[in-house]
Amino acid sequence: MARNKGKTLCIFSAKGGVGKTITTLNLAGVFSILEKKVLIIDLDLSSGGISVALNKEAEKTIYNFVDDYNNNRYQDFKSYTTTYNDYIDFIPCPKDPRQANKIESKYIDILIEKASYNYDIVLIDTNHVLNELNIVALDKVSNILFIMTNDPLDIKNMKSLISIFRDANILKYKILLNNSQNPYKTYFSLFDIKNVIKENIDYTLSSSFYLKNIDSYIMNGEIITLQKRMPSVFSKEYKTFMTIALDLIGEEEKEHKDE
Repeated sequence: MARNKGKTLCIFSAKGGVGKTITTLNLAGVFSILEKKVLIIDLDLSSGGISVALNKEAEKTIYNFVDDYNNNRYQDFKSYTTTYNDYIDFIPCPKDPRQANKIESKYIDILIEKASYNYDIVLIDTNHVLNELNIVALDKVSNILFIMTNDPLDIKNMKSLISIFRDANILKYKILLNNSQNPYKTYFSLFDIKNVIKENIDYTLSSSFYLKNIDSYIMNGEIITLQKRMPSVFSKEYKTFMTIALDLIGEEEKEHKDE
């Protein structure tokens, strides 16, 4: 029997260093808790960190998928994925950054399409450059999560990014304000930020979610939302990640979860 097409989410920002990769992993953890089969695609092709953050050595990467597809060697999609746990798989960026330049945007479209028929949820981590590859991914996915911080340059760039999407009539995005990335940057109030970018802030991670020992999680390949203490120690942030996940799944699943 044919599998239903899964949901696809691209995590994007207008500036680097806003916490895209950690957010992607935390969302993957929540979907794992919800017993959804998740694939993480590392589309930060020259400097992605999904494989490192999960502390998993991958045999194949996005480059292998593209190279095989281009040379008629492609057979099974799952042969390009690496398993993290019972619910989470990932496809990392190329091991050699020089291979990134050999990946054409048309194959990103094919990659996302095939992934969506093999998984319930496809999460795509990106860099912050609005290049052809990212534009294809942003256009292809069913939902986009913009991540921003309380940083003047970030707010300025996000305003421009939202204007571009609004002018193109692409409105399938929501915005996460990540105050945990740098708790010492509290330049603007939530009201000020919304007023500057002319858009609502859908989700917020508070500065209390700032982890000084985040590197230890990465070194051990641990996803924060999968830690047993997460729901109690960071109950507000855990609820935020769960809300984002349920919003992506849809209202029917959300209603079922509340029953």
